[in-house]
Amino acid sequence: MLNQDIVREATRLTRAGQLVEATALLQRMLQGGSAPRPEPRSASQARLPQLDPLTIDAISEVVEEREAPRIAPARSAQRSRRSLPLGGMRAFSALGLRSPSTRAPLSPSDIVPEGTRFVAGTFSNAAGSRTYKLFIPSRCQEQRLPLIVMLHGCTQSPDDFAAGTRMNFLAEEQNCFVVYPEQPSGANQSKCWNWFRTTDQRRGGGEPSMIAGITRQIMRDHLIDPKRAYVAGLSAGGAAAAIMGATYSDLYAAVGIHSGLACGAASDLPSAFVAMRQGGGSKAIAESKPSVPTIVFHGDRDTTVHPKNGDQIIEQSARATRPTTKVLRARVPHGHAYTRTVLIDGAGRAISEHWNIDGAGHAWSGGSPAGSYTDPQGPEATREMLRFFLVHSLGG
Repeated sequence: MLNQDIVREATRLTRAGQLVEATALLQRMLQGGSAPRPEPRSASQARLPQLDPLTIDAISEVVEEREAPRIAPARSAQRSRRSLPLGGMRAFSALGLRSPSTRAPLSPSDIVPEGTRFVAGTFSNAAGSRTYKLFIPSRCQEQRLPLIVMLHGCTQSPDDFAAGTRMNFLAEEQNCFVVYPEQPSGANQSKCWNWFRTTDQRRGGGEPSMIAGITRQIMRDHLIDPKRAYVAGLSAGGAAAAIMGATYSDLYAAVGIHSGLACGAASDLPSAFVAMRQGGGSKAIAESKPSVPTIVFHGDRDTTVHPKNGDQIIEQSARATRPTTKVLRARVPHGHAYTRTVLIDGAGRAISEHWNIDGAGHAWSGGSPAGSYTDPQGPEATREMLRFFLVHSLGG
């Protein structure tokens, strides 16, 4: 069967609700040698189990922290997971997180600095209901402050994502609010944002309307600067952040995408597999028109979401302008080397940054091992995202 016939049959199975069969068919196609692969990999990495439904998060490359972490996961369990295959769907997603037996419960000191608040809330509209956690900095009464919207990856929770990125600690330094919308298992069994469904890629409906609604609710209830709201995410959350930038460019002043995909990279399960394995292709670039400044982080050894997806996000950012390019090479002391590519518009403003991290996998760069999917060897994505965000404002 030709590849196009396989994709057509997988699409038919998906529409019929036979997701396990569709997944297995696509995996056989991708393993058969006729479909492009991002790079050579071991047999254990190439094999994918039959899983359901789509998850794009998986185990991160495990690295040693230079300073003793507050929570020390069992090293033997970490080593055993290095050889496990990456990518997959519901049953496989459990491999992406340290289990309770190998990971101590999070403490408040992992999530928020002392003297601040992390409160729960709920938003509902015609599309549905979502809970969220809101970080309130200690100096929130002084003036209207920026708001960062953080979209977690598959299998993660707001607490886990906050602990891994340490965004609340940086937000306390910079005096920002941070909100973490939560995707429930009822919407996706692996708690993934449904970035690959066309109904969740549009303004005014589906998950984008709920994320935007949470943003506006926080703006109404707290002292938020309406010109300085930003959205960021990891993996499936990064893909969702790209969608928010493309569909709500009047709401968000900048977007941060870590290990994600461009808006329009996929429209169903079969195209999602292709995008994850080899990039979203020209369709994503042609159909999506993000008009907000964008910062992208992607590891060049990411075998879950092909690094080409990061390139395509930046290519989208450059479509409406004729930017000049500045390329910087550096290395984190005792950590990863990286290439930082900055696109600068005619007014001298950085409209996008692409951080391509040498040797990094599918993990939040510079994150804390208290959370999942983190790589402490840097560079520090949280700090750099905040730096990029805070120099941009709507209309500025």
